[in-house]
Amino acid sequence: MKVPSNLVRDIRKYYCEQLCSVYDNDEANAMILILLEHYFNITRIKMALEPDMRLSESEMLTFHFAVKDLLKNKPIQYIIGETEFCDLKFKVNENVLIPRPETSELVMKIINSQQPTANSQQLILDIGTGSGCIAISLAKQIPNSKVYALDISEKALEVAKGNAINNDTDVTFIHDDILNLKNNIEIEFDIIVSNPPYVRELEKAEMRDNVLDWEPHNALFVSDNDPLIFYRNILEFAKSHLKENGEIWFEINEYLGKEMADLCKEYGFSDVEIFKDFRGKERIVKVNKTT
Repeated sequence: MKVPSNLVRDIRKYYCEQLCSVYDNDEANAMILILLEHYFNITRIKMALEPDMRLSESEMLTFHFAVKDLLKNKPIQYIIGETEFCDLKFKVNENVLIPRPETSELVMKIINSQQPTANSQQLILDIGTGSGCIAISLAKQIPNSKVYALDISEKALEVAKGNAINNDTDVTFIHDDILNLKNNIEIEFDIIVSNPPYVRELEKAEMRDNVLDWEPHNALFVSDNDPLIFYRNILEFAKSHLKENGEIWFEINEYLGKEMADLCKEYGFSDVEIFKDFRGKERIVKVNKTT
């Protein structure tokens, strides 16, 4: 069966039926609308006002290959090359994770917890920055902040640097590995934040194919034997690189809240709060450095 015509309404109906073999109807329809708007600036309102709107042969080919990728479970964010996060646009590709809603909750909690500081500059470090979504959003929203962002992946840092430019933010990027630091970082930070790999290998069965097949595994998974390895190294780093009364913010594995609180206390951080995300899962940890 082929597309019956190059009318947008026919194209939309045909490809929505194709996608329903992989996605539910609402999700399929939403993705069709995203593709139409992204590639051709065709909105739902425009379709209603111009019911006889058509695509050219080349436009139909572009649309066809985008849907073909969707049928392979490729995330739509990677197909169109961008996503929204905290009201900002971020370029994304297979070298970085797609920002999640729970990560935007983490960012908003950090922003909302800050008191106005007229004189002192807030020094912030984002560890494992990926697309730069956390670092750039904080740089944009916290006045008088100086933000640093660290990642092991040069390809991820390329994406993050482009996003900083596109969002008109000044972020200092550091190519390094928090598990084996090579740079001599001589800064004490007011805030250290991280959304490190935290999904255990045993939890892969709970994940959708569009994540498993396309998103970078080194940014997602940790071994079942040592799932808190990144947090341990960050806490060790924070002992000498976090100012007194400074804060550490983590996104965590929903199943390991108690273990995270115990780990923070083991490293001398006794003031620990755990917050639930919008799904009611323990997902955000705040640690205060106090004497």
